Amino acid sequence: MTKFSAFLKDEAGAVTVDWVVLTAAVVGLGLLIFSWVRPAVSNLAEAINLELGAAQACMQSNNAATC
Repeated sequence: MTKFSAFLKDEAGAVTVDWVVLTAAVVGLGLLIFSWVRPAVSNLAEAINLELGAAQACMQSNNAATC
């Protein structure tokens, strides 16, 4: 019975549980922030894509000096 009572009094596993909870909270907050920021980043990437496409079309035309 002494090994069982020593096992019940051991708190080494409690630290692991704390780290698991903290890690899950950080991952959850990261996913929440990502879902909030993603539309803005997507819009910005689309705008950059349009500008680069326009610049490429302009450079490939005969009027490259006016780009």
